[in-house]
Amino acid sequence: MLNFEEELAKFQPSPEVAQAEDMIYADDMKDVGDIMKQMLEELSAGKNK
Repeated sequence: MLNFEEELAKFQPSPEVAQAEDMIYADDMKDVGDIMKQMLEELSAGKNK
């Protein structure tokens, strides 16, 4: 039978996963909400001219 506490103590994350996490969190990706907000700001700025 597996001793989960012992296995967790031995766990070492993969360096590739850590690198991927860093790249994902560092990337400033826009979601639909950000795009809509930017579009509304541009539209309102155009109306104020």
